[in-house]
Amino acid sequence: MARVMIVDDDGNMVSLLKTLLEMDGYQVSHVAHKDAILPAIERERPEVVLMDIFLADVDGVDLLRRLRSSPELKHVRVIMTSGMDLEDRCKEAGADGFLLKPYTPDQLVSLIQENLGEGGPR
Repeated sequence: MARVMIVDDDGNMVSLLKTLLEMDGYQVSHVAHKDAILPAIERERPEVVLMDIFLADVDGVDLLRRLRSSPELKHVRVIMTSGMDLEDRCKEAGADGFLLKPYTPDQLVSLIQENLGEGGPR
C-alpha cells in the first residue's frame, strides 16, 4: 500500500483528502507543524508528499528546497498545491508535480499515480 503524506494546515482540506485517498487504497498520514514536517517525512518515508505552498508558519516552497537539499529526503516525490498558479516556482524548487486549487479528485489521484509509476497504490 503506497503511503501519501499530506502537509497542510487546513483541517477541512486534510480530512477531505485523507478520506478520498484512503478510499482509493492509499495509506495516509498528515503533518502540519513546521518543526515536525521534515522529521516526519524522514521517519515515515512516504512515497508521495502532497504539500500546500501556503502554510501558517512556513513557506512550502522553502520547505521543499530544504527537503531537496537533504541527502536522505531528496528522492521523495513531492506534489505541491496552491490556489495561485505557482507551478514554475515549485518546479524550479524541485517539485515533481503541481496542482492548482480547486482540483478534482481525478486530477489528484492521476498525478499521485503518475508519481508512483506503474500500478498506483501498492
